[in-house]
Amino acid sequence: MNAVVPVPHRIVDRRVDTADTVTVELAPVGEALPAFRPGQFAMLTAYGIGDVPISVSGRHGARPLHTIRAVGAVTRALHDAAPGDVIGVRGPFGTAWDVASAAGHDVIVVAGGIGLAPLRPVVERVLADRSAFGRVAILAGAREPAELLYADARRQWATQAQVRTTVDRAADGWKGPVGLVTALIPGMDVDHAAAAAFVCGPEAMMWFTVQALLERGVPAARIQVSLERNMRCGLGWCGHCQLGPLLLCRDGPVVGYPVAEPLMRVREL
Repeated sequence: MNAVVPVPHRIVDRRVDTADTVTVELAPVGEALPAFRPGQFAMLTAYGIGDVPISVSGRHGARPLHTIRAVGAVTRALHDAAPGDVIGVRGPFGTAWDVASAAGHDVIVVAGGIGLAPLRPVVERVLADRSAFGRVAILAGAREPAELLYADARRQWATQAQVRTTVDRAADGWKGPVGLVTALIPGMDVDHAAAAAFVCGPEAMMWFTVQALLERGVPAARIQVSLERNMRCGLGWCGHCQLGPLLLCRDGPVVGYPVAEPLMRVREL
């Protein structure tokens, strides 16, 4: 297929996650795209408006799921699209989470805000092959309780893993922790020195999360992060997604922390 031409997909299901976030299930109108791997992203097109990069947040059978937060004109149009509407999809693009490398290790998943969306396939992959991994800890933070994603999925995950959530601001009825997601790290029941970690969220959150993991003995070589820049072409042609020597639509978004660390230290990047 021509990777610069959007492939029409019909929205077959739309689930409201929060006040400004939905998860849509897409089915190709004609020929299907190659399967997405966890961590990869698509360029989703609202015809006549524009396109934006959106990570795959799961699958329903062979159909990809994408979780979309309305923050601009394109994402608002995609968010508001109803079942039966047609949008364009290009991809899959980018690198994937190396879940296989975590086999035999305890697994730590740390998400901030919408960062739980690209991490959900990691959790589902690990829990679907539960005996291949050690203890599993899933930590998620959000600005407030109403913005925590995937309540039903988190309850299901909690039957097989440690699931902890925190918020920046409490609300009526909230009985959980209030504070940064890093505050949840000391309470994990894992062997830090033998753990593999997957981290996604705002860049500052990822930086402090990784420092907290390193302090507890998680090896830097077993920490993966997902970086975000302004993706436009998805193919490494336009350079909008450049981060130092990397073009994140091609060389990322998922990279090992040893690759990301020197780049995250440079404020100008």
